[in-house]
Amino acid sequence: QVTLVESGGDLVQAGGSLRLSCSASARNLHYYVMGWFRQAPGKEREFVAAITWSDGHRYVEDSMKGRFSISRDITRNTVFLQMSSLKPEDTAVYHCAVKPRGAPRSDFSSWGPGTQVTVSS
Repeated sequence: QVTLVESGGDLVQAGGSLRLSCSASARNLHYYVMGWFRQAPGKEREFVAAITWSDGHRYVEDSMKGRFSISRDITRNTVFLQMSSLKPEDTAVYHCAVKPRGAPRSDFSSWGPGTQVTVSS
């Protein structure tokens, strides 16, 4: 069982930057992939990015490439989502989750409570 807690959300102006953090309680994340998702009011949850814990392989959704990046700190059991050039449409609650390596995206689970990002125009 993995417990995830997100932080770093804030109110920022369009064009600004934020770095979100997701701390994991698990002692060994070697066999996991950690992902970021977001959900805006009235919309479905949307995949943002993922990183394989063991080798750091990264994937960012095409629509966010160039603005968002994902990284991890193995010593702190923490995954980061660096967001820049933020737009009002990036406003959402951002969640992190985990899934076993090789499992489909639909297997992401252990959702954190989320952190609110609000981008003003």
